[in-house]
Amino acid sequence: PLEAHGSYRGQDWSPVRLAFHQNLETFAERVGLIVGLQANGKLSQEKAYAQIKQIWKELKQSKDALLRSESLP
Repeated sequence: PLEAHGSYRGQDWSPVRLAFHQNLETFAERVGLIVGLQANGKLSQEKAYAQIKQIWKELKQSKDALLRSESLP
């Protein structure tokens, strides 16, 4: 990552929510980079879409895994 993660200020703080917050920030940074590459002609729209779709899938998987771990005793 280019920048440090921001702090999570939710009232429902937990280590799992903090981890997901960091994953969400990483997703946003990566989308920004992909959009910048596409806007500057370094990446086609199709490849940009495919990359964003892939990292969205990874974000959803991380959310599901974190929620499973939160519900375990």
